[in-house]
Amino acid sequence: MSRDDLGRVLPRRLSGAETFRGAEGVPGFDVLDFWRWSSSDLVSNATRGVLAEYIVGKALGCRLEVRDEWAPYDLETPEGYGIEVKSAAYIQSWRQSRLSTISFSCRKTRYWDPETGIEEAEPRRHAHAYVFALLAHRDQATLDPLDLSQWEFYAVPTAWLDARTRSQHSITLPSLRREFAPLPFSSLRDGVYAAIERHLEMRGGGE
Repeated sequence: MSRDDLGRVLPRRLSGAETFRGAEGVPGFDVLDFWRWSSSDLVSNATRGVLAEYIVGKALGCRLEVRDEWAPYDLETPEGYGIEVKSAAYIQSWRQSRLSTISFSCRKTRYWDPETGIEEAEPRRHAHAYVFALLAHRDQATLDPLDLSQWEFYAVPTAWLDARTRSQHSITLPSLRREFAPLPFSSLRDGVYAAIERHLEMRGGGE
């Protein structure tokens, strides 16, 4: 392979003990230090979104080796079904005059293949089901994203989103609640598989 034809760099799972090196007088710091610095704010929008993916992945028994940010969807079940996860919260990490109004992005996207560098021509939803994960706790003093009782989840068939006559870019919490009951973590797996089954039924058994 020439220098002008570089393939994809695949990530490997790190332990956190890997150290920075390669310069004289490098002080003792490692990958775990970096993770603590970069990811300790679990309330922030960006980190909370990744945390929601991890929580859902654990509920579904997904293989969570290394997160692939270029995948067409966020998670893959052991059976090969694709799951997209979107998160929201009433309480943000910045100063608020009131609790946030909840809505979730559900827009179609064009998948870009990191192996070929080719982007799909038409946007679409690639997953079999969506999980809308709401950090539903409303008291800032006791907010804890690691407390799974503070979350509620909505498992939605992708085909249902495709068939909506309203916005194809986002969905509000009231719209979700008119059709889907909130799920606790303990019921999330069953709810997601029910959504996958409904998606396949709406698609006539196909993808």
